[in-house]
Amino acid sequence: MITVTDTALDQFRRLRRKKNDEELMLRLGVKNAGCAGMSYDIKPERTIGTTDQVYEYGDVKVLVDTASLTYLDDLTLDYSADLMGGGFRFRNPNATHTCGCGSSFSTTPPAP
Repeated sequence: MITVTDTALDQFRRLRRKKNDEELMLRLGVKNAGCAGMSYDIKPERTIGTTDQVYEYGDVKVLVDTASLTYLDDLTLDYSADLMGGGFRFRNPNATHTCGCGSSFSTTPPAP
């Protein structure tokens, strides 16, 4: 299960309106990158893949491929517009280690 807060959904709706494309869906995934090993990948998407899990939040569909779901299960996606810069925030209970900037994570403890 993926949880998306109302604030994150509102921000994505703003993005769709700005792009003038109400058909856009939100894709969440992970990729091998970053100092902790994996980085979050978030982008607008128009196509549902054959291995995608689809979560519906009213008029917003969130897509997660099955390979990424292993790392993102029980994730909460939020949006914060604080003074340090707004952006999507990931609260991932599967992450055992994150980098200092918070944009990458690992699901195994860091080496001593």
